[in-house]
Amino acid sequence: MLKMLAGSVAAAALLTGGAAAQPAAGPQQVTVIHAGALLDRPGRPPRGPSTLIVREGKVAEIRDGHLTPEPGARVIDLRSKFVLPGLIDSHVHIFNDDDKLQARLQANNRDIEDNFVVGVDNARRTLEAGFTTVRDLGSDPRSVTALRDGINRGLLAGPTIVPAGRGVSITSGHGDAANNLNRDAADAARARADNLCNGPEDCRRAVREQISKGAEVIKFMATGGVNSDIAGGLNQQMFPDEMKAIVDTAHIFGRKVAVHAHGADGIKAALEAGADSIEHGSYTDEETNAVFKRRGAYLVPTMLAPRAALAQARAGARNPNSLAKAEEVNKVASQNWARAIRSGVKIAFGTDNGVGAHGTNGQEFKLMVEAGMTPAAAIQAATVNAADLLGRSDRIGTLEPGRDADIIGVDRSPLTDVTELERVGFVMRRGVVHKLDGRRQGFPPE
Repeated sequence: MLKMLAGSVAAAALLTGGAAAQPAAGPQQVTVIHAGALLDRPGRPPRGPSTLIVREGKVAEIRDGHLTPEPGARVIDLRSKFVLPGLIDSHVHIFNDDDKLQARLQANNRDIEDNFVVGVDNARRTLEAGFTTVRDLGSDPRSVTALRDGINRGLLAGPTIVPAGRGVSITSGHGDAANNLNRDAADAARARADNLCNGPEDCRRAVREQISKGAEVIKFMATGGVNSDIAGGLNQQMFPDEMKAIVDTAHIFGRKVAVHAHGADGIKAALEAGADSIEHGSYTDEETNAVFKRRGAYLVPTMLAPRAALAQARAGARNPNSLAKAEEVNKVASQNWARAIRSGVKIAFGTDNGVGAHGTNGQEFKLMVEAGMTPAAAIQAATVNAADLLGRSDRIGTLEPGRDADIIGVDRSPLTDVTELERVGFVMRRGVVHKLDGRRQGFPPE
């Protein structure tokens, strides 16, 4: 299998090379960026004309004005652009392409190598949309860690990936891949199901299984889910002692815990168990909002996902169980998220892309603003807040000396029109330029 994946990585590298523009800057080259305006620390007012100096993949200096570069430095002219930190999506599924009806119909004809190529393309699309870091909350562990490592080694174009492996679930829960399959298919799915657990001791084992395969964060399913082929609604489906066992085991290993939860009972139980974030939170209410604030946990509302799931279900691309749940969630979620925002619950940006199309991540910002966030707060959710949630504030989320040179640029200020973040024209990740003047750059750099 490792040999096959290595072959897939090599083939994918050829795919991403493609028709190259000018060679991208390598991470050892000194790069000088002249910015027209610079939002170096989202949540604070932007700076005016500024110069960023990038060395060895890091921000080395930031100075006011447009300084004359040192001899031999590469100069990137963004004097007419608004520059800000690379964006962070806290909830994606990089190997999923559920938005494509044909992909769903052909799923049983795919091997792991086919899915890996899909993931390589999705990673590139996500990076070119301006998202330089993502948290992958449900993928085959070996595939996602191979993709993560290929990107980090400079073999592939994509965002920094923080992987969870498979989401921990009870038997028949949202993360049970065997739900409603025929006998042979269910047996095959269960043979791979190292993420299923029943009872506290078994749930500790499931967490350790994911960590042993490279999980940097743990996800578990506290409630039913929209896209799982099983009835039973969206309320709590895991007992509190099982949740507590998962959280405690993850925290002992230094991993944060993201919890899939729709119903208010499951949200509350997961928060009381010590969850670091709640994903979706469709039925959050005044009581759960108070628990969010008391526990200091984040809500990752994934506003794009319910709309995408409903459109797919109505088109016949999902089962009747999913259609009923998608209809239900779309009636109530927006008003509940708006209440959470008004009450001061901490929000981190996440799309659940893989349900919707990869590369459309920036469309989430408009929905966040419609739910009551200011553009500045929405941007902060995708930078400062998301970096805090991932435990990486020392590397990403702001542009300061010593931070990763994850930098994007847009034509106009997204503080005025947040939809500018749907049209990112410049992307640098760790000092390497992947997009300039709206065009893909050659990769890997020469």
